[in-house]
Amino acid sequence: MKKIAVFTGTRAEYGLLYWLLKEIEDDQEFTLQLIVTGTHLSSEFGCTYKSILDDGFKINERIEILLSSDTSVGVAKSMGLGMLSYAEALERLKSHCIIILGDRYEALVMAQTAMVMHVPVVHIHGGEITEGAYDDSFRHAITKLSHLHFTSTETHRKRVIQLGEQPGNVHNVGAIGLDHITRSTLMSKKELSLSLDFNLSDKFFLVTYHPVTLAEENPELTFKELLKALDNFKEYKIIMTYPNSDNGGREIMNLMNEYAKVQPERVLIVPSLGQKRYLSAVQHSSVVIGNSSSGIIEVPSFKVPTVNIGMRQKGREAAKSVIHCETDAVKVTEAIQIAINSSANFLNKDVCNPYGVGNTSVKILKTLKTHSFEKTKKFFDL
Repeated sequence: MKKIAVFTGTRAEYGLLYWLLKEIEDDQEFTLQLIVTGTHLSSEFGCTYKSILDDGFKINERIEILLSSDTSVGVAKSMGLGMLSYAEALERLKSHCIIILGDRYEALVMAQTAMVMHVPVVHIHGGEITEGAYDDSFRHAITKLSHLHFTSTETHRKRVIQLGEQPGNVHNVGAIGLDHITRSTLMSKKELSLSLDFNLSDKFFLVTYHPVTLAEENPELTFKELLKALDNFKEYKIIMTYPNSDNGGREIMNLMNEYAKVQPERVLIVPSLGQKRYLSAVQHSSVVIGNSSSGIIEVPSFKVPTVNIGMRQKGREAAKSVIHCETDAVKVTEAIQIAINSSANFLNKDVCNPYGVGNTSVKILKTLKTHSFEKTKKFFDL
């Protein structure tokens, strides 16, 4: 049996990988090996490894790398710790290949380590562009360290080939997160309300804002502007999820908690909703607000409008239900109002999601069964 390692360092990434993990686990040709690290193991970010265990998966390797730091130096040191520990884990696991999704710094370090350890890398969601985050460079670097590629759109497939990857190793399979929409049973609004112990009888916004790590945007100032904009919609309740562990994230967490403390009946802060509750919240929300990739990739499939703030996701393909805006409170307020006014329109008309319709995990598994990994990579010249 082939041993397939899957890497996860954040709640969001695990949620996207869920159905692929199920497919690998249930297949008699494969043995699933799960490597868990990053914010999963941090109490500050909700100890989300417990959700992985609750879902019935075995964690083969738990690797502590996260420092209690909010600086670029702290991130760089975490990357160093990661390489030291990942190498030992891969030596123990003896994996046939390792699957890495996305563009996080934890993922880049794993791709580097796997290359040195001669473990072929399978990369999901390469070829995308997010100009406002250093994740953009990390993503392209992971592409060059990988042997097999699964992209979310045809544009992204062509871009990976443009980076010199062999066309036969690059497959457009759609966005893996959309599998939840076709395969998961989501919660009713009442069930979600009970699960969160928060009254959702009224209209509500779902808000996730991450630090902008590359563009000239001050995360703290931008988030304060977002909060000012939300004050203009007092009739809406708000569910906020924590940002990721990039530098600047903890300042945003502090602002969130202060904002919720003075209006606990209106604002709920949840470190991690988990994929089922998150998508259920999307389904029942009036608008999804922030700068998370989920607002671009998954949310349009629910025909719920997204207000995408600032530069973080600049360059991503987006459906017409995504409303882009600048970072000041006036522009954010205007965008939210446009989203509210457009909501019924999106429900009554087709919103074409460029990221596909789901069934991505099955497509990936089918290719893994037949793909032969070569020891060396040849650069493909256009």
